[in-house]
Amino acid sequence: MAKRLSVHPLSPQQRLLDQAVAALHAGELVAYPTDSGYAFGFTLDSKTAMERVARIRQLKARHNYTLACRDLRQVGQYTRLDDAAFRLLRSHLPGPYTFILPASNLVPKRVATEKRRSIGVRIPDHRIALGLIETLGEPLLSSSLLLPETDLYGLEIDELVDAIDDLVDLIIDGGPCLLAPTTVVSLLDQPFEVLRRGAGVVDWE
Repeated sequence: MAKRLSVHPLSPQQRLLDQAVAALHAGELVAYPTDSGYAFGFTLDSKTAMERVARIRQLKARHNYTLACRDLRQVGQYTRLDDAAFRLLRSHLPGPYTFILPASNLVPKRVATEKRRSIGVRIPDHRIALGLIETLGEPLLSSSLLLPETDLYGLEIDELVDAIDDLVDLIIDGGPCLLAPTTVVSLLDQPFEVLRRGAGVVDWE
């Protein structure tokens, strides 16, 4: 049974964020709210939590995970940004976008995609998510909270907690949040390629 922390969505209590970060540092798997629904979250060095997410979601090998970052400076530490990519990120983040970029050496090999050594990054427009990342002091490795045989769309928060109660170690309850996929954009080549259209507006084509 997962522990549940009820965190204020606009003024997250620091003592509760500290508890969540302690769980993350212990290698636990956390469910946390973002501006595009709830997500699985774990630290970069938690191989066990990453394997759990792969089993829960029945993911293929070398699935594209995402680094949730607090700001562009942190994005720049874990990826390689050219001027064009930096301008696009600066004008659209924080927000419901995931950008695929070349990974820096700070990203473990088991996390980056194999062929191009790339990684997805985002800066969520959600105070709990940003507070969690800020307290952690590093990006939060994330995966959308999707279950293979369960439709989570439209569930009330108590129903969502019941659905994932035995799958994660900690649930950060920030109340309801928008359930809409991020817009995914590959910045690996020019022209930039929109891989999935979601909540983020594509206004640069």
